[in-house]
Amino acid sequence: MGQDPRTLPPSPNWYCARCSDAVPGGLFGFAARTSVFLVRVGPSAGAIPGTPPFRVIGELVGHTERVSGFTFSHHPGQYNLCATSSDDGTVKIWDVETKAVVTEHALHQHTISALHWSPQVKDLIVSGDEKGVVFCYWLNRNDSQHHFIEPRTIFCLTCSPHHEDLVAIGYKDGIVVIIDISKKGEVIHRLRGHDDEIHSIAWCPLPGEDCLSINQEENSEPEIPNGKVIEQTPVTKGCYLATGSKDQTIRIWSCSRGRGVMILKLPFLKRRGGGIDPTVKERLWLTLHWPKDQPTQLVSSCFGGELLLWDLTQSWRRKYTLFSASSEGQNHSRIVFNLCPLQTEDDKQLLLSTSMDRDVKCWDMATLECCWTLPSLGGFAYKLAFSPVDMGCLAIGVGDGMIRVWNTLSIKNNYDVKNFWQGVKSKVTALCWHPAKEGCLAFGTDDGKVGLYDTYSNKPPQISSTYHKKTVYTLAWGPPLPPISLGGEGDRPSLTLYSCGGEGIVLQHNPWKLGGEAYDINKLIRDTNSIKYKLPVHTEISWKADGKIMALGNEDGSIEIFQVPNLKLICTIQQHHKLVNTISWHHEHGSQPELSYLMASGSNNAVIYVHNLKTVIESNPETPVTITEPYRTLSGHTAKITSVAWSPHHDGRLVSASYDGTAQVWDTLREEPLCNFRGHRGRLLCVAWSPLDPDCIYSGADDFCVYKWLTSMQEHSRPPQGKKSIELEKKRLSQPKPKPKKKKKPTLRAPVKQEVYDGNEDESIRESSGPVENGVSDQEGEEEAREPEFPSGVASVASREPVTCTPVSLGFEKSKVTVNNKVTLLKKEPPKEKPESLTKKRKARSMLPLTTSLDHRSKEELHQDCLVLATAKHSKAELNKEVSADLEERFHLGLFTDRGALYRMIEVEGKGHLENGHPELFHQLMLWKGDLKGVLQTAAERGELTDSLVAMAPVAGYHVWLWAVEAFAKQLCFQDQYVKAASHLLSIHKVYEAVELLKSNHFYREAIAVAKARLRPEDPILKDLYLTWGAILEKDGHYAVAAKCYLGAACAYDAAKVLSKKGDAASLKTAAELASIVGENELSSSLALRGAQELLLARNWVGAQEALKLHESLKGQRLVFCLLELLSKHLEERQLLEAKSSSYNTWATGTAGPFVERVTAVWKSAFSLESPEQYQAALQQLQSIKYPSATNNTPSKQLLLHICHDLTLAVLSQQVASWDAAVEALLRAVVRSYDSGNFTIMQEVHSAFLPEGCDHLKHKRGEPQSLITPAFKSLEAFFIYGHLYEFWWSLSRHCPKSSVWVRAAHRRTASVEQSQQINNATPEETDSGDSQPEPNRPPELDVRLTEESKQMLITCKELFSEKHASLQNSQRTVAEVQETLAEMIRQHQKSQVCKSTTNGPDKNESEQAAEQSLSSPQNECKEEKNQPLSLPELTKRLTEANEKIAKFPESVKIWPFPDVLECCLILLHIGSQCPGSVTQDMQQQAQQLLQKYGNTKVYKRYCETFCT
Repeated sequence: MGQDPRTLPPSPNWYCARCSDAVPGGLFGFAARTSVFLVRVGPSAGAIPGTPPFRVIGELVGHTERVSGFTFSHHPGQYNLCATSSDDGTVKIWDVETKAVVTEHALHQHTISALHWSPQVKDLIVSGDEKGVVFCYWLNRNDSQHHFIEPRTIFCLTCSPHHEDLVAIGYKDGIVVIIDISKKGEVIHRLRGHDDEIHSIAWCPLPGEDCLSINQEENSEPEIPNGKVIEQTPVTKGCYLATGSKDQTIRIWSCSRGRGVMILKLPFLKRRGGGIDPTVKERLWLTLHWPKDQPTQLVSSCFGGELLLWDLTQSWRRKYTLFSASSEGQNHSRIVFNLCPLQTEDDKQLLLSTSMDRDVKCWDMATLECCWTLPSLGGFAYKLAFSPVDMGCLAIGVGDGMIRVWNTLSIKNNYDVKNFWQGVKSKVTALCWHPAKEGCLAFGTDDGKVGLYDTYSNKPPQISSTYHKKTVYTLAWGPPLPPISLGGEGDRPSLTLYSCGGEGIVLQHNPWKLGGEAYDINKLIRDTNSIKYKLPVHTEISWKADGKIMALGNEDGSIEIFQVPNLKLICTIQQHHKLVNTISWHHEHGSQPELSYLMASGSNNAVIYVHNLKTVIESNPETPVTITEPYRTLSGHTAKITSVAWSPHHDGRLVSASYDGTAQVWDTLREEPLCNFRGHRGRLLCVAWSPLDPDCIYSGADDFCVYKWLTSMQEHSRPPQGKKSIELEKKRLSQPKPKPKKKKKPTLRAPVKQEVYDGNEDESIRESSGPVENGVSDQEGEEEAREPEFPSGVASVASREPVTCTPVSLGFEKSKVTVNNKVTLLKKEPPKEKPESLTKKRKARSMLPLTTSLDHRSKEELHQDCLVLATAKHSKAELNKEVSADLEERFHLGLFTDRGALYRMIEVEGKGHLENGHPELFHQLMLWKGDLKGVLQTAAERGELTDSLVAMAPVAGYHVWLWAVEAFAKQLCFQDQYVKAASHLLSIHKVYEAVELLKSNHFYREAIAVAKARLRPEDPILKDLYLTWGAILEKDGHYAVAAKCYLGAACAYDAAKVLSKKGDAASLKTAAELASIVGENELSSSLALRGAQELLLARNWVGAQEALKLHESLKGQRLVFCLLELLSKHLEERQLLEAKSSSYNTWATGTAGPFVERVTAVWKSAFSLESPEQYQAALQQLQSIKYPSATNNTPSKQLLLHICHDLTLAVLSQQVASWDAAVEALLRAVVRSYDSGNFTIMQEVHSAFLPEGCDHLKHKRGEPQSLITPAFKSLEAFFIYGHLYEFWWSLSRHCPKSSVWVRAAHRRTASVEQSQQINNATPEETDSGDSQPEPNRPPELDVRLTEESKQMLITCKELFSEKHASLQNSQRTVAEVQETLAEMIRQHQKSQVCKSTTNGPDKNESEQAAEQSLSSPQNECKEEKNQPLSLPELTKRLTEANEKIAKFPESVKIWPFPDVLECCLILLHIGSQCPGSVTQDMQQQAQQLLQKYGNTKVYKRYCETFCT
């Protein structure tokens, strides 16, 4: 297993003639999306011995669109320079060592399609574009020249390796020309023969034409190719040129004669187990490489990804050798685009190929065998999952429609990756391995499909018959629930598959019967918990490892905890206020089993919360509990969290992935950021911790990359803030910009493809435009980007012959059809003239213009009319043919003859109106005729119905009118006039249809108005409308209007919930009042409390009390807030609080009297708290609330609130004479301030609540000395401890006032290292400890002790508790052994890293030094070095210490006690500074304790100082 970072890069770009290249010495580069990835090949790659010698070493970032060309400078001393061309119109020159742009030009006006760095001229880069323009750019003199040879699309170009002025250019239509750039681009040869795209041009590596014995008379083509005799200049003499074309032939041309001398036709090879869909028809790409040292051989690609080595010596026989003929499955499975030769440092001749199968392969030219393969990704890396059974097997869900399974443990191959594409056909957004069954992998896709793969067989996957309506967000294996669990043991699987989809539903699939129906677990949740209101939209599911608890994350930010077997809701966590993206339970195999109850979650907010659910799960409450306080809060990311994963190797270590472009490792127990990875160029979507290597993490992002990285090698410790995050954002934005699709896609360069889906997405060439949820967007812009093809749906026109119609029009028409969804509109341009026709109508336009114009002809014609009319009217007999023909011709006479002739006249006039774009006049004529039904039908077919026509429809009958109104409504919908269409439907009493039409087009307000006005109040349609509109408003953040919708639908609970979503004080207050009005008292009080806490953060005391006043159930909280306000005022007056507050309540102003009396007085006056029953009730309310213990990182406002909660319990307990409870509550408050390192607060609690010390509590309890509780002892000890420090400081300074205590290492759990207790205690302590090795130094001041001080020093004996010293010593031993073990593991990992990297000794030494200095204080290092401990010895120590701890009574372990040895040291210091102040007896006792228990390395140094 390699200890080296690795990269799975994006796929090399397709359909480019030269977008990869390599230089001698072993550097290879390929263009992927908008950048170029660099790969070091050969010995210098620094790969682990035994693995393929290559490594991805970096990326050239700078283009904003697809890179279409890449070429190195092949001049010695200049191998570090390369050039790229891009669809953004620029050609950039780079230095690969600095990965920076040297210079660039944007000379081309059109898409660049070919690029080459001249092998003859050091600074010449030649490029060509799709319009046929060639630019020559000289780097050193920043000069350029342009040539326009042919108005055709250039496909490829190659500069001659023998003559600096010759360039061969291949065109789309099969023409090849050789030009001389020194003669203004004069055409030297025009080589005709190919009849399709030229994909590749290769010059023969040897000049002259002696290397091939080609029969000169063969292929009798005309001697004069261009119709003119070419002069034999030295330039044109002697060199062969090979071209590969889409017409399936390779042609060899002679430059001396300007004609073809050999044709090689590609053979049809039998496909050998290619891993691709056999129904897919693939276009051909024919690329060539002419080996430098073998001019008689030529390498070419073939139809299905095979490579051929042609033998050119025997021109009459078409002889070729197949690459990798012996070994199965080594060839590419799809067409090959580029071939690059590479000579490594150890002189191996290699060939690198890029292909449509997304693999980069390296071939040994000596054996024609594949040396290694670098797989790549063609889409976002959505999901990473390590197999719990087959360790080291990493499954990757990718947006290119394929699942990758990476065997990360493979010793011989760093990139042992298998692809699974069958049955997927969409972006893979979710993966989950079966916990016990080998090779069983569940996957979910962007289109809602759920399936099961057996990765050990080649069978297609089983697909569940139940699809999600939207993207599958998450998959999880869990125990079966009803109805699947109702069968007998053998009739049901032990685990079923759960899937959560974008529509908010969680389905349970039976893996034995995927063809059967999957069950929506919402039904079970409803039935078990008797829920009436709307269930939240689920976005995440996670099962606890023991399979007994399921967590569901929701769109509103809540997390619900359910218990098997029937999903009883035991707890709701209201912490996040945005959609929950990820939930993860802590593993069960840590050193502290209780950590398995930790659950980390991340949402669309940037904060990660960790909750400890031990109490809730073990107490199994009757009614669901609501949690609003997190156990730990991890802040630092600046964008949404997409994935979190616990380390399987550590306790409480978490890694998170975020849209801010970084992954962060946290120590959750300390709320501490450890290291930050910034290697991605996109938004991170997934992260996974290696199950075998504690230092190694894998992450995937929307930059198409998966990175393996080591935590120990990261230079940053926390996510970027401010400027850094802006820089990161810039780096991310250098990814493709969102662009509308060009009307002329690269269709010019491609045929039509017939496949419906090919897995060829090149996603996100424009960025996501759709709403992104759970790290997955609906339309990520993962378009078939550079897959050059016409829009699907256009018939397959041109696979052989050239396309005749222009692709522009084709693409444009297609898009028009889709936009309008109405093909008929495309026929008809005239409607644009309607406004014009209306203006002409105002000029009294004639209804019969043709008839009128015929009546204005010459007199002779008019006379003739009269004669024809008279003949027709008065000839009694049948009209003869001549007269009939005359009448036919003079149609305007129909006005004066019979009805049939009139109809004919109206028909001619009507046609005229239509041709001139006046359909309304035609309609009127038809009305005159009485053919209203015909008019309506014609108008409906042409989409020309109008209000007036429909208004006249009843004339034709009731049914015709109904039909006409419906047709008009449809027409209005096509014209986006939905409200008008609905009004017309209402006119024919189609109320439901009108409402549905408005709803489906998002006119909810109008739909509700119609439904409310026309339907029964109890009609379910109305409720559905309210709920649908409410859900959409909620999603868009219009919470107040959404709440009105839910109230309209009689869902008051949901209304209150949605109002509270914004989370500010005003919203929460309104939501609480609303909940109270509708009788949801529990919800109301929880919202009121949240609102009050928000006001508390703003120090708005009056507002906070106002918010709590409404609810009797929050009376206890009002007392806490009251005490907090009084304490804050007290601290502010003593200038111990920075923030000032103006809005105190009136009762907070009086400052006279002891603090506790003031508190009870205010409670009595302001809260009417007098009787013991009232005190008891408040006490019970508050006792049910538990807050997590404090840490150094607990915010001060939160700390004060938690301390005041404990102090309130203490005062209430005193009032009801429950003295034991009072002591315990007081002790909790003191310990909380002690744990957070806030000495000031601790002393203020002492002075306010124990002004006379602890004696009065002892008397109140009225018990004999023997029954004093451990809690009381601890409280007394802390009281003395605080006074001891104050006294000591008063000796050290003139000013005895203490500032904030700066201790950094106070922890009271055995698991946390206490090594810095003495070093970091206080500046004075360390100073005196270091500077006074001999305790007999005379004191500087003549200090006279007061009586009080002497008394205090005597009471310090209480601190010398033997059993506590023993317990603390055992705990320190455990912590020290754990730290030593961790250090051993770190050193071992370090040595592994050192072996695998070749960074030179200096770096390793410095890193080790840094590591040592971090791991332990310097003085102990040496000692530890001298006596290295073996693992069995350490284990033995740990076991002994744990056994000792276990023997102590619970009463001693449960209550914290000041560090006994620390107190001993302080007393000895005081004794040395002020001789005679500490009795000899006490000094002796202190030294004995230090000698006995100071054997851990933390105290050794100090013991030597004081005890020798």
